[in-house]
Amino acid sequence: MTTPPEHETLEIDPRTEDGVNGRPPGTPGTPDRAALRESAIDIEAPAASFTRTLNFTESWDYAPAPERAKVTIAPEYGHFINGEFTAPPSRKEARMRNINPANESVLCEVAIADKGAVNKAVSAARAAFPKWSRLDPRERAKYLYRIARRIQERARELAIIESMDGGKPIKESRDIDIPLVAQHFFYHAGWADKLRYAFPNRDPQPIGVCAQIIPWNFPLLMAAWKIAPAIACGNTVVLKPAETTPLTALRLAEILQECGLPDGVVNIITGDGDTGALLSSHPDIDKLAFTGSTSVGKVLAKTAAEKNIPITLELGGKSAHIIFEDASVDQAVEGIIQGIYFNQGHVCCAGSRLFVQESIEHEVVEKLRIRLASLRVGDPLDKNTDVGAINSRAQLDTINRYLKIGVDEGATRIEPGRNGLPSKGYWCRPCFLTGVQPSHTVAREEIFGPVLAVMNFRTPEEALLRANNTRYGLAAGIWTDKGSKIFEIAGRLEAGVIWCNTYNRFDAASPFGGYKESGFGREGGLQGLRAYVKFD
Repeated sequence: MTTPPEHETLEIDPRTEDGVNGRPPGTPGTPDRAALRESAIDIEAPAASFTRTLNFTESWDYAPAPERAKVTIAPEYGHFINGEFTAPPSRKEARMRNINPANESVLCEVAIADKGAVNKAVSAARAAFPKWSRLDPRERAKYLYRIARRIQERARELAIIESMDGGKPIKESRDIDIPLVAQHFFYHAGWADKLRYAFPNRDPQPIGVCAQIIPWNFPLLMAAWKIAPAIACGNTVVLKPAETTPLTALRLAEILQECGLPDGVVNIITGDGDTGALLSSHPDIDKLAFTGSTSVGKVLAKTAAEKNIPITLELGGKSAHIIFEDASVDQAVEGIIQGIYFNQGHVCCAGSRLFVQESIEHEVVEKLRIRLASLRVGDPLDKNTDVGAINSRAQLDTINRYLKIGVDEGATRIEPGRNGLPSKGYWCRPCFLTGVQPSHTVAREEIFGPVLAVMNFRTPEEALLRANNTRYGLAAGIWTDKGSKIFEIAGRLEAGVIWCNTYNRFDAASPFGGYKESGFGREGGLQGLRAYVKFD
């Protein structure tokens, strides 16, 4: 359903009492005043015209459109080590419950890897490395192609599990996450036998055993970002998914089995932060890759430095989204929505700091308020849902804490949503804060939720100064109709990824990464291959 425009002006013919746009009463398609008054339209009728505005009453509700395909989730899961699933944990062994954030039901229980399990996974990867690294690159590529095709074949199942496990809307899992997962395996399959062209006049060699730790916001996509380039370059992998979203990584392990990937090339262990610490400090790993919080990234950077091994870090962000007065405001508002409310704001590069040129600030804020009221918050498995559930109770508490801090520091919270939230689950209605100053906590710290801090600026220089006034440097967005301004501003923004007249667009061929406390190294594209090769 297409959202109607904010206002529509209908001219009244002064020669008629109820005619609209010169048409007499009774003309097909011509509503009379009584009908309009009884509809979901508010009417303001001056002498010669009236304006109708959206008020989002019950007549705007969508019929439920739940995803009806059934998926099977086992009650218990072990690890995936050396090409096989280990036995589920016994009642005496450590385990953790996997919760559906939309209704707080228990999906399953998964094992928590202890030191013994971590040792087995690393040993399996070490044993598989010599044969895998010497395999003809064209044969390695065939495995990646098989994996990509199998992901496409099981895409619906993977999308449903991703939404159940993480709370994101099914239309995002179905249309964005899973297609990108397959794309990364396809893309890196193409590079497997072309590494000498990627790095001319050099002799790229695989690094060895790669320890990889991924977050809970894009579980399967982050697994693809890490695994695909690593094995394409001839490395072996031990992957630890986030403790709240392990299911799609374990389902990926099934796909690896189906595709006949040699034993030990990819090993997947589940667990909490202690498991990640055991893996990152293991003496027999050759490379460390991490996506997650800046605080944990700092600890891992120290660990890698002490071990003298390479590390790739993709950390937090507080990205600036800049709207100039010459931008197409309606398009920019859609970009703002995509930039911060996509995936409930659980995006490291989310455009969480909005800078609007002062002359259009009121217009942008008003249109943003109207657009925000149209977002549907609810069941992640409903195809109409725009904003799903927050990933966990702990994250919801963090978001609410920041919202309270923002109001306490003087910001105004605007929450245009109209319907009640579900009684069970972890929910936060999308909102934005006005009256925010650069010194406010909500303008400086990553919230990782559907919360936007709105600020203004007068000149491009002031926009740059405010946008760069952050310890992060992951991403930024620019909206203007002047090409020269785009290049000027983009060239001076301190951010790794900059979108121009769009936001949150991803492609396997485009490198992604940040500066400052947003990490270093790149994932995706030719540049992302560099992290998984060494030169003798």
